[in-house]
Amino acid sequence: MSDDEQHNQQFEQASAGASLTFPMQCSALRKNGHVVIKGRPCKIVEMSTSKTGKHGHAKVHLVGVDIFTDKKMEDISPSTHNMDVPNVNRTEYQLLGVDEGFLNLMNADGGTKDDVKLPDGKLGEEIQAGYEVADTVMVTVTAAMGEEQVTSFKVSNQ
Repeated sequence: MSDDEQHNQQFEQASAGASLTFPMQCSALRKNGHVVIKGRPCKIVEMSTSKTGKHGHAKVHLVGVDIFTDKKMEDISPSTHNMDVPNVNRTEYQLLGVDEGFLNLMNADGGTKDDVKLPDGKLGEEIQAGYEVADTVMVTVTAAMGEEQVTSFKVSNQ
């Protein structure tokens, strides 16, 4: 095998390069922003900075709530270190129907999407009830780090 054959690789698939997260210095993070804590995308609800010690760095204490599960998470990191910030996208869809626990959705361009689950609990029940009585139900789908979930909805009668 020659050297050229060794480096001749074939790639089956290429992506656009959109990353799930991007780095940001701890001191630049703000309340109500987003951060990855313990591998989960979180919204920062509380943040405090401690003073530097005799030989140390200032530390940032972050308290965040998971944007999908609403679990509270905490992390402490030196203010000069980078933390991952998730790319969070919110998209509005019109609800076309509910099929076996999955929502049939249509975006503004007319494209359909049917791989989003009906949320569990109160939100899911309210969406189901709203769909049965209203003309139009618009749902907001939040996507971050490869996960998607309905986070809110609006009901309108024309």
